Amino acid sequence: NKQNPKDFGNNIICNISDSGLAERAKQENKTRAQMSMRVAALEMDGGIVVIGNAPTALLEVIKMIREGITKPALVIGMPVGFVSAAESKEELQTVSIPFITNIGRKGGSSCAASIVNALFKLLRES
Repeated sequence: NKQNPKDFGNNIICNISDSGLAERAKQENKTRAQMSMRVAALEMDGGIVVIGNAPTALLEVIKMIREGITKPALVIGMPVGFVSAAESKEELQTVSIPFITNIGRKGGSSCAASIVNALFKLLRES
């Protein structure tokens, strides 16, 4: 629900389709998902990072947290797939940042969005 963040003064940042991002990712030998996270690093501080698809995006966020580049208030990590999804979720469980995830290769954007909507529902009811 895109209205929830607006009601509470939050922004949704999704820059993976921004012009120039794919070229920059190629130049730095990163995936678009990794570069997308790098570009948004400063905006993550104190915010909620939600990843529902690319394990490489979650691994990049974890790397930036460990490097001290960003410190989100919460990471919702629900990447899906056979390659690195389960491993990225296991890695998320080792960082000192609050997180929500599941175990295994299942997940996806719909799961991640459901978690966000549930958090907003709790916020509205509190």
